[in-house]
Amino acid sequence: MAENQATAEVVAIAAEVIVATVEVFSATAKVCSITVEVFSTTAKVCSATAKVAATTTIIVVASERLALDFLSSYIFLAVGRVGSSTDLTVQRVEYVQETDKRSHLMDLLHAQRANGSHGKQALTLVFVKTKKGADSLEHWLCMNGFPATAIYGDRTQQEREYALRSFKTGNTPILVATDVAAHGLDIPHVAHVVNFDIPNDIDDYVHRIGRTGRAGKSGLATAIFNENNSSVARSLADLMQEANQEVTAWLSHYAARSSHGGSKNRRGGNRFGSRDFRKDSSFKRGGVTDYYGGANMSSGYGAPGGYAAPYGGAGVTSAWD
Repeated sequence: MAENQATAEVVAIAAEVIVATVEVFSATAKVCSITVEVFSTTAKVCSATAKVAATTTIIVVASERLALDFLSSYIFLAVGRVGSSTDLTVQRVEYVQETDKRSHLMDLLHAQRANGSHGKQALTLVFVKTKKGADSLEHWLCMNGFPATAIYGDRTQQEREYALRSFKTGNTPILVATDVAAHGLDIPHVAHVVNFDIPNDIDDYVHRIGRTGRAGKSGLATAIFNENNSSVARSLADLMQEANQEVTAWLSHYAARSSHGGSKNRRGGNRFGSRDFRKDSSFKRGGVTDYYGGANMSSGYGAPGGYAAPYGGAGVTSAWD
């Protein structure tokens, strides 16, 4: 009798296990169904995005053709892609050990002063990561004969205005700054931007070097690179290639072995809307290929400028010009 009761209990437990297993399978089937619906929705979103992009492209080309029908010689303005750098800024990346960065910066400043107008220092922006680093580097530069001032978030409005005025007038032609100076400040005639500390986000790098090479003028941007910056190597190399800049073999080596660090806001793809379709060899109007033949056309950025000397010379605007 006891054996029969035990057997019945085992059977009951087995039945409960089977029921629980069926419920698990049922729940798994529901999850799979939901996953399929998510993938289906994602596919629909991708398809809709592709249709929007195609429609936008058609609108842009149609607008150009409309302009060509009613205007004899319209101007094509290429603004470029958000997050890219201009080819008016010559970008250089130099490998320097962390302990040698200050002495290398001094070499750059000496070379720039020697090639500048009348041996005077051109306006130079030096970017660092921290407020403490900005104060320390400013003091070190002043102690070594390079008039400098600093600007960062904790300074009062009066101190910021004084630093900017001193920099713009050339009284202190070197401005040591954190990223507060990379956004929203329009400082004309900056000849050289030095990334003493390379930022972890490549978009911050783009904002920094955008302080030079403005309004059609050429500029120089030097980045001091070492092992601490390896995570951003690939994004940096990609950005330089996109802007037709020379990428050194050692930087390509770092880029090949690194992930896309610091590229969270970067967007790939071609430069939508930055190409004049009249320059396409397949475009014909009235049986004539290439409507302007390249004679009257200028790119959205103009001809890229350069430096006659390594760190100055022709093309570098001095603070005293």
